[in-house]
Amino acid sequence: MNMMGRRVGMEPASRGDVPGILNDIGEGAAQATTFAVIDSRKLERECFIRVIRATHRTISITAYSSIQEWGSTAHGNQPCVILLNIGARKASVRSVGEDLATLVAEAAGTPVIVLSESEELRDMLAALDCGAQGYIPASVGVDVIIEAARLTAAGGIFLPSSSLVALREAITKEVDRPTGIEEHFTTRQAAVADALRRGKANKTIAYELNMCESTVKVHIRTIMKKLRASNRTQAAFKLNALFPRDQLDMA
Repeated sequence: MNMMGRRVGMEPASRGDVPGILNDIGEGAAQATTFAVIDSRKLERECFIRVIRATHRTISITAYSSIQEWGSTAHGNQPCVILLNIGARKASVRSVGEDLATLVAEAAGTPVIVLSESEELRDMLAALDCGAQGYIPASVGVDVIIEAARLTAAGGIFLPSSSLVALREAITKEVDRPTGIEEHFTTRQAAVADALRRGKANKTIAYELNMCESTVKVHIRTIMKKLRASNRTQAAFKLNALFPRDQLDMA
């Protein structure tokens, strides 16, 4: 997910206390107040637009029951942002990924924001992968939706602050999780790799591991291939860099 050159918004506490990154979205974005909402659920759709119209009178919002209805009637009334409310579908974004991608393509540059009850990080990332420029869970309020819409209209990407915390935790767990030597080498290969990283000669490795020298050479070639190393020195360096010494010692 490439976010270079774009600004990522975080969820504000309230309309009166919006972080600077949302305040500093430019004069053009502040004036961009034509929204479109797509929601197949009539009650939720009507409630949403009535709340927007009652609380944000400067915003013009048009509702559609489907992507198809928007596509057939919205031309000539191009909004600055399209809000796609997918509700509480079991598979969430993954169940509407194709439709979302189609909407993004037909929107021709108009940013699309996904509204969903899911707060799963994978759903948020799936929405961005489909081309959406924002993801808003049901736990946020109307004011946040408005500010998020304005941010995406200015070219930014919006994700709730909770998603950034979850992403950081996921990255930390991945970095902290040691990669087991057993996932890459067999027991005998790991033993040869341990000797190789210590700079031992093939004849010494064969004697210590009670195997033929030709077998040692085969194992070393396999290890070098897996490591994409061009010589023994490079292989030893990569082994020391990729695996803690005690992993090979215990293999």
